[in-house]
Amino acid sequence: MAPITRASVQKIPLSYASCSIGCGSNDTLPRKLEAISKAGFTSIELSFPDILEHAAHLQGHSISADNFSTLVTVADGIRKLCDANSLTIMMLQPFANFEGWPKGSTEREDAFTRARGWIEIMKVLGTDMLQIGATDTPPDKISIAREAIVSDLRELADMLAKHNFRMAYENWCWSTHAPGWKDVWEIVSAVDRPNVGLCLDTFQTAGSEWADPTTESGLIEEVPYNVLRKNFAASMDELARTVPPDKIYLLQISDAYKVSPPLINQAIEGLRPRGHWSHDYRPMPYDGGYLPIEDVAKAVLKTGFRGWFSMEIFDGGPEGKGKKYEMEAYAKKAMESMQKLLMNCTDE
Repeated sequence: MAPITRASVQKIPLSYASCSIGCGSNDTLPRKLEAISKAGFTSIELSFPDILEHAAHLQGHSISADNFSTLVTVADGIRKLCDANSLTIMMLQPFANFEGWPKGSTEREDAFTRARGWIEIMKVLGTDMLQIGATDTPPDKISIAREAIVSDLRELADMLAKHNFRMAYENWCWSTHAPGWKDVWEIVSAVDRPNVGLCLDTFQTAGSEWADPTTESGLIEEVPYNVLRKNFAASMDELARTVPPDKIYLLQISDAYKVSPPLINQAIEGLRPRGHWSHDYRPMPYDGGYLPIEDVAKAVLKTGFRGWFSMEIFDGGPEGKGKKYEMEAYAKKAMESMQKLLMNCTDE
């Protein structure tokens, strides 16, 4: 496995997800980009909700998510804003609930219509990567058969390939069919397209295999703690030894608060407990979280990967109710925590 040297991690390009900063209506996209750039990040993951919000701000009213002609124009303006802040757009995200819909269904037709619209937006943004989150649609509505999932993703990959675009497939720890890194790696391997790779995530990986927001301990309690530690270490070793670095497109960085009292172990408003946890309880590293995120980052680095590390945090505070902060100071703190994580992952 590749040694993790200080010199090698200092060359890693650093990105920040646009959805991961701002805590009020005055924190507009232009101000977000300025704060991210001033903190020293060189690129962003552009969140589709940020495009919609910026469009509404410009137009004075809300814009439908399928009004692609308007959104393409708005996206062109966002690219210019990024250029002015010396930022590139590394990826458009999050494209969700795409795969597994029954053939001939309205939902499947809508998913592919959405894909075509997002591709048009990607063209004007100047990004070549689309993030796909492993669907969390309930299993009674979609097929979770592996061949159906793989077939849909191949079709999307081929659509993207026509424009030299790539797909970064991510495990969401509350996904219906692919909550772990190994699930998405098996799917990406089966899809077997040169433009399909992994979007790995410290929260999603540790959140699916180590932690549980519905327990008092915050850990998976179905097995004894020593077994949990052994299993997680074995999983990270397997990741480090089996995933080729060129099949990892990025690593997203965040931690998680231990929820107290624990979340109720049932879906609320259609969102599973780990989904709720992901949405509201994800601080930056070294800021109150408890997940073994360094273990995940080290495993990814041991593959030899030295591509994008991207800060993607959803910090609603320990109670998940929201957190007030000044964006420039917050982005600077995020950069400091990213640098600390990188240094802590080295072998030196």
